[in-house]
Amino acid sequence: MSFLGIDLGTSGLRALLVDGDGAPIGSTERHYSVSHPHTGWSEQDPAEWVAALNGAVEELRDTYPAFADLKGIGVAGHMHGATLLDENGDVLRPCILWNDTRSHVEAAALDGTPNVRDLSGNIVFPGFTAPKLEWVRKHEPEVFAKTAKVLLPAAYLNYVLTGDYVADMSDSAGTSWLDVGQRDWSDELLGAGHMRADQMPRLVEGSEKAGELRADLAEKWGLSGPVIVAGGAGDNAAAACGIGALSEGQGFVSLGTSGVLLAARDGYSPAPETAVHTFCHAVPGRWYQMGVQLSATDSLNWYSRIAGKKPAELTAALGDTLIAPGAVRFLPYLSGERTPHNDAEIRGSFTGLSAGSTQEDLTRAVIEGVAFGLRDSFEALRATGAKLDKLIAIGGGSASRYWLKLIATVLNVPLQLPASGEFGAALGAARLSMIAATGQSPESVIFQPDIQDEIQPEPDLVDAFDKAYQSFKAAYAGIKAVQ
Repeated sequence: MSFLGIDLGTSGLRALLVDGDGAPIGSTERHYSVSHPHTGWSEQDPAEWVAALNGAVEELRDTYPAFADLKGIGVAGHMHGATLLDENGDVLRPCILWNDTRSHVEAAALDGTPNVRDLSGNIVFPGFTAPKLEWVRKHEPEVFAKTAKVLLPAAYLNYVLTGDYVADMSDSAGTSWLDVGQRDWSDELLGAGHMRADQMPRLVEGSEKAGELRADLAEKWGLSGPVIVAGGAGDNAAAACGIGALSEGQGFVSLGTSGVLLAARDGYSPAPETAVHTFCHAVPGRWYQMGVQLSATDSLNWYSRIAGKKPAELTAALGDTLIAPGAVRFLPYLSGERTPHNDAEIRGSFTGLSAGSTQEDLTRAVIEGVAFGLRDSFEALRATGAKLDKLIAIGGGSASRYWLKLIATVLNVPLQLPASGEFGAALGAARLSMIAATGQSPESVIFQPDIQDEIQPEPDLVDAFDKAYQSFKAAYAGIKAVQ
């Protein structure tokens, strides 16, 4: 048997083929573009997702004989995107993506509506799906009138694969239409956003069967016998499945374009006032919470373009020995911030610059600012009762030893580094397909990777970085006031 995990990302699609034990067989990627027709807009043509899927599958089929024994498919997707379909299932307009901020006015109005936070368990952020549809209703009424279904990106690929409108709980929790505690669409939340239940896809758990691969696709891909399509997951829930963060006390910190600090939860403990996201996990009876920083490695990438050096060159110049926080402070709000400020308009800044400030000082300030931003999420998660005694570190930024030592010390928790191998959203999606197709328990399929190293906090510097964090935290209000 073989299983296929699909990670539908913002910039590209990754397809991972695994065997019956979940071990990787092979993978491939396809890339596509994002359109920014106006400031704050971010859109994508779903036809590019389908082309990427077909291209990736054809390569896997032609390269790996095990593909012919495919038994299950799982899709993970970037969350919150609004893909609008008419009554014939045709796409009405480009998908409005998670990082699109045009609907900030609509988001604020929904967030202030009675019971919305209580039922959804979350602040209504501008990137969520419900305010996007409110924007379409106001600014594109002819499109809104024709909208028969609203699908998230992963659910749209489920539709392409099965011919059915079906979505999983973890992805749907980011719409502001789902009662996250009850794991079902809320008529009250839908009504607040002028939507109807018949415009929503059918809901399943991410590890449950969503449907079967369409017969014409199975024939085209050279497959015989039924191929089960799992409910799938939002990208962070899938990443949690890939890294084995399933139960209380398990979590990870992801140093990617954005920064994510995620904690698996055995129960439902929303705290929307903290700007922490509380979403359904991809398996029944579990939830997860996460703090989100919009510019993590993106902050270093921005500075590297100005400095004229690659990010790895900048961090390598710092060496491996962690030193006390410097006088230069960086607020990493280049694209606004989610946790804990829920502020789409705040922007980044340097303070404490002097004639003697060096490039290394600024590099250190940037990565310290990101670490302090993650501490904001860490404190918000701890306020909900989440256990965070250690975290697995993933993402491109984890290649910097200095940055890892810094984050471990700022959070005052050990960071574990997984051994080389697969542990991302594509593996999580493949694991969900294994559970859906074989009936195995989630606990037997979703487990943590081997750990090759553990970065401990620097005990002599914990107090110094805690003091610097308190100053960082106080700086937001001052910068906001003069911005």
